[in-house]
Amino acid sequence: MGKRRKVVAGAQPQQRPGGKGSQKSHKAAGPKDKPNGTPKATPSKSQKQKTPQAQHEEPTIPFAPEDKILLVGDGDLSFAASLVEHHYCADVTATVLEKDHAELVEKYPQAAENIAKIEAEDSKVLYNIDATKMAPFVDKKGKDSAGAMDRIIFNFPHVGGKSTDVNRQVRYNQELLVSFFKRALLSLAPGGCVMVTLFEGEPYTLWNIRDLARHSGLQVQQSFRFQASAYPGYRHARTLGVVKNKQGETGGGWKGEDRAARSYVFVRKDEEARGPRPDSKKRPRADDDDESGNE
Repeated sequence: MGKRRKVVAGAQPQQRPGGKGSQKSHKAAGPKDKPNGTPKATPSKSQKQKTPQAQHEEPTIPFAPEDKILLVGDGDLSFAASLVEHHYCADVTATVLEKDHAELVEKYPQAAENIAKIEAEDSKVLYNIDATKMAPFVDKKGKDSAGAMDRIIFNFPHVGGKSTDVNRQVRYNQELLVSFFKRALLSLAPGGCVMVTLFEGEPYTLWNIRDLARHSGLQVQQSFRFQASAYPGYRHARTLGVVKNKQGETGGGWKGEDRAARSYVFVRKDEEARGPRPDSKKRPRADDDDESGNE
């Protein structure tokens, strides 16, 4: 394994104080200058606070290595691979809509390498899982059954190009989210949370995800800026697969990981998300073996 870095799970964004603006030197008053002229207005406190600080925020990592994590519609599985390889998550179940390994790799050639990373750390990949119809993931069966997943994450859900009409596309994606929320609740452990990440701006704001969640029995606990850079190796995978140009080449076009995006954290109504389970397994980190102080 390569060199690993420590990540503080559940870290909240930290605002760095804005720096003081540079002060311009005042020139001596000339013959045409008024000696008692009105002094130049200095920026108000509120104006100073408008300095962009987004690039200085500490990323929010909305899970702990001990959590049981379900990833829905994980595309090329690069997000799942980052969780197990760089965030030391020990219990990740990554699902994809494609019916089998062959179909997934044909759509996303890079998925084969990510699958190997996931399975090497004893996490798993499940195929042919429809977010709107998925069976519950539970700890027990029968009357005593309860959801097994502490974190259920659906990054950038989208139905694909079903229609060129914006209103229809909005409705299709709203239906997708409502069905997902209902199925996710069946797999959600007590105190667990559901997370959905969307691009900012239209048409995604037209989906009204907060209202959809509320009508599905969930409430927003928080939202935060999604920072792809917090997940080394992650690449945004489009619903339609790898996009090629007329020459059959890949790698061009826009990159989703460079676009502004926001993650929404939902919990059951009248419930708060809890911390890691006390009995959860935790993968040892590479630097945990060096505590003896030996070089």
